[in-house]
Amino acid sequence: MLTVKTFTVNPLQENCYVASDETRECVIIDCGAYTAAERRTISDYITLNKLFPKRHLLTHAHADHCVGSGFVYNEYGLRPELHLSDAPLVEAYDAIYGFTFGGVPAEPLPDVGRYFTEADAISFGTHTLSVLAVPGHTPGSVVLYCEAEKTAFTGDTLFCGSVGRTDLPGGSMFMLIQSLRALCQLDDDTAVFPGHGEATTIGRECATNPFIDR
Repeated sequence: MLTVKTFTVNPLQENCYVASDETRECVIIDCGAYTAAERRTISDYITLNKLFPKRHLLTHAHADHCVGSGFVYNEYGLRPELHLSDAPLVEAYDAIYGFTFGGVPAEPLPDVGRYFTEADAISFGTHTLSVLAVPGHTPGSVVLYCEAEKTAFTGDTLFCGSVGRTDLPGGSMFMLIQSLRALCQLDDDTAVFPGHGEATTIGRECATNPFIDR
């Protein structure tokens, strides 16, 4: 059984997730932890539950989703992993950080550990996450999807009642709409854990989200 713990962090109220199973192996998804207190809350949860972090996965490379990557690397030795199409955003991290938070980063973004593609599967414990390419919010936006548990980590592609913005460099509303149509092929009872806001389901969003035309 997959256990998902949500940590809402940084001034943009981004959702960082720790997903684990009965083996106590876990993955950290989108660590945007900005303050020392936020980072301590995450590490305390991992320690208290005796978890073993295996990967740090990014749904995309915007600073609010990866500003905690240095913490994850220093604490657990895990480098961020993300889609190859967001490599230009990694190169522009300092500028994106300045746009998002102001100033310059207190610590550099660690070197990327791996660039994955939609052909990859990410395993930990007894579970596997598929990489679903969903360009639109960024060129390399992905959904991390666990078919066995009907669980999708959608980053800033799909929110409860809304979608991510497309007016930043590399964004495309046309591509985002195409990506949303593909996501709506998932089962209605698929749990959606978005990059911001409350959890939802595919069925709820297909029925009520004004941006989705199923």
